[in-house]
Amino acid sequence: MPQNSSAAVSVVQSHVAPSDLSLAIPVVLVLPAAVPEPFVGPEPGASADLQGSRLLQELSLLSAADVATFLESNPAAVDSLLANPPAARAVGIWWSAMDLQHRRAVQEASPKLVGNLEGIPYVTRDVANRQFLTQTMTELNAVISSDDSGRTVVDSAKRQLTMLESISTALGSSQSLPRRTLLSLDVEGQGKAAIVLGDLRTADYVSYLVPGMFFSIENQMSDWTDAAARLHEEELSWLELFGESSSTVATVAWIGYQTPNLTNVGGIGLAEEGRDALAQAIEGLQSVRAADQPYLTIIAHSYGSTAALLALQEYDFEVDALALVGSPGSPAKSVDQLHVRNGNVWVGEAPWDPIPNSAYFGSDPGSASYGAKPMGVGGGLDVITGETLLASSGHNEYFSAGTESMRNFALISIDKGRYVTDGSAADASKKLPVLPHSF
Repeated sequence: MPQNSSAAVSVVQSHVAPSDLSLAIPVVLVLPAAVPEPFVGPEPGASADLQGSRLLQELSLLSAADVATFLESNPAAVDSLLANPPAARAVGIWWSAMDLQHRRAVQEASPKLVGNLEGIPYVTRDVANRQFLTQTMTELNAVISSDDSGRTVVDSAKRQLTMLESISTALGSSQSLPRRTLLSLDVEGQGKAAIVLGDLRTADYVSYLVPGMFFSIENQMSDWTDAAARLHEEELSWLELFGESSSTVATVAWIGYQTPNLTNVGGIGLAEEGRDALAQAIEGLQSVRAADQPYLTIIAHSYGSTAALLALQEYDFEVDALALVGSPGSPAKSVDQLHVRNGNVWVGEAPWDPIPNSAYFGSDPGSASYGAKPMGVGGGLDVITGETLLASSGHNEYFSAGTESMRNFALISIDKGRYVTDGSAADASKKLPVLPHSF
C-alpha cells in the first residue's frame, strides 16, 4: 500500500493541540547528542526518505544566515525531499519550531521547497510559489534573450515560459474574486500546479477537481481554473437558496500529476502518480485543518477518476463525497472498498462518451453492482429553480457552464446530495422544501 510513511522530523511537543501547530513557542527540537557532520548529500545506499528528513533537520540546526549557502550546496536534496516528503503534521511542527527570521531565510533560499511542502500554512505557500514562479520566468527570459543560448535551449525555454505564463494568467490579478491561491507548482516538463479559489484554511466546503487525459498546464490551466470558479459560484448560489449564505466554500483546480496523452493513456502508471500526489494534498489539508475539518469532495473526470479511485481505495484518509464522470474504472469493485463516508459516490455518463462502461482499468463504477448513485447529465428543467439545464455530450462537456452536471457537482459538494438528479422520472419529486425566504 503506497502510504506516506516518511520519517517525521524528531521533535517534542508539549501540551499543544493539533490545531495549535502554528504556534512556535511550545515546540522544541530534540538536538542530537553530538553536533552533526555537515550534510552534503545522501550517504552511499541511503534512501531519498532519509535524505529528506535529514534536510529538514539540517535546516533547523543551521543559523538563519547559513541556510542559503547550505541549500545552494545541496540542490538535489530539495528535489529528493519533495519527491518523498515527510508527513504534513511533521512538516507543520518543523516549520512552527523555527522563528520568523529562520522561516524567512528558508523561504528566500528555496521558495520551491516552502511552496510545495504539505503542512506549511497555505498563505505562506502561496507567497513562496508566486515567488518561485516569478523567479523562474525571469530566468527563462534571460536565457531567451542571451546571445550565448543555443537555438535548442531557447526553444525549450520558450515552451516552458509559455506554460508558466498560463499559470500566471489563471491566477488573475489581486482584484480577482474569489481570491486565488497558488497551492503547488512544479515548473519541470509539462508542469504541475494547483490553484485554489476561496480560503482552504477556513472554508466549510472544499472540492478538488481532478482532470484526465490531455489536461496540460500550458493549454488547460486557465480553463480548469474557470471550471473551479464556476463551481465555486454555483455552490454559493445553492447555499444562499438553502438559507446558508454564511457558509463558505473553496474549490481547487488541481493538475497535480502528469496527465496522459494518446501515447501513454493505456497504462495505469500516471494514474498511480496522480493517486499519490492527490493523497498527499488531501492528507495535508486534513492535517492543517486538524479539529476543524471541512466537508470534502473529490470531483474527478476520465483518467483522473482512476487516480482518485486508487487513492480512495489504497490510502487511509476519508472524504465526504465523490463524483465521477467519464470514468474508465479502477481495481475497486464497489463503493464499499472506497474510503468515502456513507457511500456518497455519484457517477455521471454522457451520451456519446466512449469511456464509461469500458472498465478499461478495472470495474465500471457506473454498473449497478458497484453501488454508486447515478448522476444526471442529460439536461432538462431544474425542478427546484425552474431553470433550463444544458446537456453534456461526449467526453469533455461535463464542466460546461449551465449543465446539469455542474448543478449536481455543486449540490454534492455542499452536502445536498438528496437533491441530485439522476435523469429519471423520480427527479420531479426532488424539490426544495419551502423556506420562508425563498418563494
